[in-house]
Amino acid sequence: MTTREVTWAEAVARRLERQGLAAPATSSPAGITAAMLGAHAQVLSAAEMSVALRLAGGATRATVREALWTDGSLVKTYGPRGTVHLLPSADLPLWTGALSAIPAGASPMPQELRLTAEQTDQIVAAIGDALAGAELTIDELTEAIVERTGPWARYPGFDAFQGEWPRWRQVMHTAAHRGVLRFAPNRGRKATYTSPAVTPMDGPAASAALVERYLYAYGPATPQHFAKWLSAPKGWAGGLFEALAGEERIEEVAFEGAPAFVVAGDNGFPADPPRGVRLLPYFDAYAIASQPRERLFAGRAYERALARGQAGNFPVLLVDGVVSGVWHQRRTGRRIAVTVEPIDARTLRPASVRRALEEQVARVGEILEGTATLTVGEVTVGAHA
Repeated sequence: MTTREVTWAEAVARRLERQGLAAPATSSPAGITAAMLGAHAQVLSAAEMSVALRLAGGATRATVREALWTDGSLVKTYGPRGTVHLLPSADLPLWTGALSAIPAGASPMPQELRLTAEQTDQIVAAIGDALAGAELTIDELTEAIVERTGPWARYPGFDAFQGEWPRWRQVMHTAAHRGVLRFAPNRGRKATYTSPAVTPMDGPAASAALVERYLYAYGPATPQHFAKWLSAPKGWAGGLFEALAGEERIEEVAFEGAPAFVVAGDNGFPADPPRGVRLLPYFDAYAIASQPRERLFAGRAYERALARGQAGNFPVLLVDGVVSGVWHQRRTGRRIAVTVEPIDARTLRPASVRRALEEQVARVGEILEGTATLTVGEVTVGAHA
């Protein structure tokens, strides 16, 4: 059987199409977040923009907030790479099953701070018990955990974000991955947490399903691409792909001449090349998950739009599916000043590209419920500013 050959342009066009970046999707916040495989929400406003910009019908940040805090179709929790994400509530059994099945690596903590497997289990059980039917701040949760376990869960603490965190917090993401913790609405300016009361899927079944979803959204891709996106061991990912290929659930293609995988039978790609201009916020899923990164951030973009090879630290200008610049927005009341710095000034010279960029800036203003203006020039703030 002849191996299907897939070009970079074909892959990019399909990725854009499948997650509402070729044209806004007639979907819900939960539906498009599922298609993206989560929206990075360490900066919640960036997640709101990631989701809203992919939706038709003039969706705004309020649309996303309603899905998160009112109807509950989205949930804020710890997702891929142990980082805060918005995920569809309906997909939590899959996510918790898959994330809790990833083999744990060596702890980066000093020996005196490390927790044993038994201590981790005790803390997770205490979190689940404390949060059942409750919404607690981090300080309240700490007291509840210490009461149920002992002072060893608090001390010794460790330095984090210009302060000291109690010892138990190093496994906070583990509790979320096991299905006993998620974010609740803020109490004033303080974050609160509750339990999602979810039963994780069987680990192997959930892991296999996540591979298929990743390949559907971002394929063709390799086990190494999947492992990097998930922050998982490469050997584990390789074994998972090998097993799924043996079961004929995924199949190999030639992606720019190198072996990669797609979901079995998912060989359709757009005939037209990728087109369009988009302004993607910090840690947008497309910039994080699309591989190979050297093609997405080609040439000078690799140095300008990445931070030591890490994607997401700069909002990016996307032209025809590839990173072509960086941008920044500064808000004063309802006024939003958007500065766009192209990698190559010639990128914006075609009148059609300039118009598309102006439309994107207006869309940024609409999403953020303000009025945005465009300046083309140098972005002077640093990464993640």
